[in-house]
Amino acid sequence: MTIINIQPKKFTGFKRVLWATFYSYKGFHSALRHEVAFRQEFIAFVLLLPVVFWVDFTAIERFMLIVSMVAVMVVELINSAIESTLDRISLEHHLLTGRAKDYGSLAVLLTLIMSIAAWTLLLWPRLF
Repeated sequence: MTIINIQPKKFTGFKRVLWATFYSYKGFHSALRHEVAFRQEFIAFVLLLPVVFWVDFTAIERFMLIVSMVAVMVVELINSAIESTLDRISLEHHLLTGRAKDYGSLAVLLTLIMSIAAWTLLLWPRLF
């Protein structure tokens, strides 16, 4: 008996980069459209980004402020991916499903607290 391999062709090199970029764009568009929390965090990022360059920060401080905001969005996307996967498996209430979603939510909250702390520590002395 012959086994037929029906796996899709995997791209390599520049073609793989192009497809990865396309899928990333799709993910970004989907997150903006379907995830309210991500949309709010992205709007905050767009509004706060000019402040990073307007206030007299060092290059490292600018980097840290931008990274802290991007980290919040990254963790939010991971949390949304976990929630989507769990909802795809089952919409029934299950202790472990609830726990996984709560852990994802906590990860977002902790990242948000760290970002707010970084902004407060770096911005406060320059404003007051």
